[in-house]
Amino acid sequence: MTTLAPDTVPPLAPAARRPVPLTRLVDVELRKLVDTRASRWLLAAVPLITLLAAVAVAVWGPDTEVTFGAYTATSLMPLELLLPLVAVLSVAGEWSQRSALTTFALLPRRGRVMAAKAVALLLVTLAAAASVVLLSAVATVVAAQARGLDAVWDLSTTLTLRSVLAYAAAVAFGFTTAVVLRSTAPAMVACLGFLFVVPMVSSVVAGVSGWWAEHGAWVDLSWSLSFLTLPGITGEQWAQVGTGGLLWIALPLVLGLRRLHRVEIR
Repeated sequence: MTTLAPDTVPPLAPAARRPVPLTRLVDVELRKLVDTRASRWLLAAVPLITLLAAVAVAVWGPDTEVTFGAYTATSLMPLELLLPLVAVLSVAGEWSQRSALTTFALLPRRGRVMAAKAVALLLVTLAAAASVVLLSAVATVVAAQARGLDAVWDLSTTLTLRSVLAYAAAVAFGFTTAVVLRSTAPAMVACLGFLFVVPMVSSVVAGVSGWWAEHGAWVDLSWSLSFLTLPGITGEQWAQVGTGGLLWIALPLVLGLRRLHRVEIR
């Protein structure tokens, strides 16, 4: 009696999966930024508030304020309030809306997801800043012609870039707060409190404490970021900006991402 021994065919190696390109992830995150009603309203409020600020300066401001620098400084202020909240919604909203499990199940590499969110927020910040600068330039020309004045272009490119850097740092702080807390309401309260309440308290303390008035800028992030909007900035002030960014953005972000990689997604 004979038996047939079938030929054994070695199993084929599974095809290597190509990682999802970062550009595709960024595109997804950009679309998710406008998926919620809150994010849409916050993003829509940026040009609206910019237009209202420009009209207010044109109607009620003195002739000395009809300058490109004054319009840009006034119009950029809403970015410090609105864009950090957009960053909080982009990150913490994954947990508040119970979509984090789906997001990280589709792409388990959590670091790439967070990197895509960061790039998307950076692009939104740059686009918002560019639109504000453009609207400010148009408002400067229109207001000067309406008042019979010459348009004053008193804002240098360097100062404009430093101002955008200051607001990008505020957005980065909102992103960091959301990564650390991973809950929308606490992250919003912490972000707004740190960016607006803490500077007022710091200013009061600086008025009664000489030591804090001299050294507080090394610790207070909002205080050090205000140096970026000044016409001139010294090397020491750059160091204070770097120290504040390290203490309140870089280190908490590293710790938050480390914890995010270890925590169970629910």
